[in-house]
Amino acid sequence: MTFVVNPACWRYYHQEQLADLMESHTFLFPNFVRMTFPYQPAYAKIARKDEPFTDDFGCVWTTGLDGLTGTVTGHPLSDWSAFDTYKAPDPNMCMGIGPIDWAAEAVRIEALNRENEFSAGLLRHGHTFLQLSDIRGYTNLMYDMADEDPRLYQLIELVEAFNQAIVNRYAAMNVDMMGYAEDLGMQRGPMISPEHFRMYIKPSYHRLMKSAHDKNILVHLHSDGDIRTLIGDLMDDGVQIINLQDLVNGIDWIAKTLKGKVCIELDLDRQLVTTSGTPREVDELIRREVETLSAPEGGFAMIYGLYPGVPIENVKAIMDAMEKYAFIHD
Repeated sequence: MTFVVNPACWRYYHQEQLADLMESHTFLFPNFVRMTFPYQPAYAKIARKDEPFTDDFGCVWTTGLDGLTGTVTGHPLSDWSAFDTYKAPDPNMCMGIGPIDWAAEAVRIEALNRENEFSAGLLRHGHTFLQLSDIRGYTNLMYDMADEDPRLYQLIELVEAFNQAIVNRYAAMNVDMMGYAEDLGMQRGPMISPEHFRMYIKPSYHRLMKSAHDKNILVHLHSDGDIRTLIGDLMDDGVQIINLQDLVNGIDWIAKTLKGKVCIELDLDRQLVTTSGTPREVDELIRREVETLSAPEGGFAMIYGLYPGVPIENVKAIMDAMEKYAFIHD
């Protein structure tokens, strides 16, 4: 059970009340250290209001609320005329959305491996499909795919080469797991047709994940949204852990399609029950999901991301239920 508090929450909730809840739920927050109030969290560069941020690919991010990841509003290749001089960033220096010290990262991973602690590497969120969307703009990208524009294939190669270098770095460190996170789904259906996914995106996924499989590294895939029509293609590439959203895909569909075949890391609803339901309804939802998708032998995990707008009584109900039902099979 994983509970993540978005930094924007510290400006939305009464800070000491939120800290009290975290402090009293030691299973969810075993290493929580109470901070000094008033507390000012550090915001990622892509989550700072009134501070547009240009990432390593030249994409410009803006957000309307401190702490919430923004959206790309400036696309460096919105016009193909700039393609001849467009260069990929250097994977020896950055992750695509900020710098990385690979020497320090190697020391960190080595220490975890030495102590038999779980180690993981990851590509930035939005590594392939969303990266192409950010560079070209979503509408432009859809036209590129429909037109089978040859320049798109060149751009895909550029992005994949950058990603491959990062995967290779982590594979050489012998991490236990490699994470491939990007959102492919909308409220209903994916943002890309299954046909175009197979033509343009799946080959890159296959090659990037093969590098992990070849080293016996677990493959973790994340996608928000409705990904039901893509699930067969996603599973083809040997995904062993999948993080997906609950209600938009359907609890029963997830059980029928994935239970027992892959480790399910369920992303708990952030749209309906937890935001607008009662504490009792929150408890019932979490209990139903755990009972439906878990098994005594394992293969199930749950994660919740808290964002502004959830009633504080529901925040407590979520924490209580996650701690309670984590031990349903004991």
